[in-house]
Amino acid sequence: MEKKEWYLEYEIQVNRPGLLGDISSLLGMLSINIITINGVEDSRRGMLLLCKNDEQINRLRSILETMDTISITKFRRPKLRDRLAVRHGRYIHSDIDDKKTFRFVREDLGLLVDFMAELFKKEEHKLIGIRGMPRVGKTESIVAASVSANKKWLFVSSTLLKQTIRSQLIEDEYSSDNVYILDGIVSTRRANERHWQLVREIMRLPATKVVEHPDMLVRETEYKLDDFDYILELRNDENEEITYETVDKPDLDQKDGFSMFDF
Repeated sequence: MEKKEWYLEYEIQVNRPGLLGDISSLLGMLSINIITINGVEDSRRGMLLLCKNDEQINRLRSILETMDTISITKFRRPKLRDRLAVRHGRYIHSDIDDKKTFRFVREDLGLLVDFMAELFKKEEHKLIGIRGMPRVGKTESIVAASVSANKKWLFVSSTLLKQTIRSQLIEDEYSSDNVYILDGIVSTRRANERHWQLVREIMRLPATKVVEHPDMLVRETEYKLDDFDYILELRNDENEEITYETVDKPDLDQKDGFSMFDF
């Protein structure tokens, strides 16, 4: 029988010495293996477990529910967010009103890169938007996630090293294994019709596309936020507001936050 993975998360009600040892011993007696264990958020502990059958899990659940020192918060087959929570010790937080929007701060760059890398590994069409102010680490995170996922990345428009506005791709650059990176501000403000023909062609490819500043793309083109599968937001701190006031100024100069080489 194939072994199954489960995710167990519990909140500590009485933090007494030996609590983790008792739970580990219980898992051992039930022949359930611990793959990974880590603290998750405040006073919570998460575990990835491996067992042969559901009966073992049902027994474990019934015993844990009788313990007054812990309170089970999650007990299910692991989701991507569960695996990342155990790996990094914190959960990815989604927007209350829009469940496909996920929020990160700069100190969570490792978590953001891991999350994007897992998305990139899935062999399917994905359109991902990433919001954030200049120099917060958006493009660098996309590139790092591509490397982690063993994917080739291609800049369709960008200002990471110099201003890039592609109007065509060579034959071997068309691949479902590539990650296509597009800067919504550069494309909408500085590109010509040949570039947009290429963008529309890439959008139809069964590959991963990542759009920086998706709101600008939506504002100026036929694409909508509903077309995006995920929206990621990266801030320097939790209270930072992501705005495009500088972009909307009539005259952009090199001192602006979104100037020619700072998108």
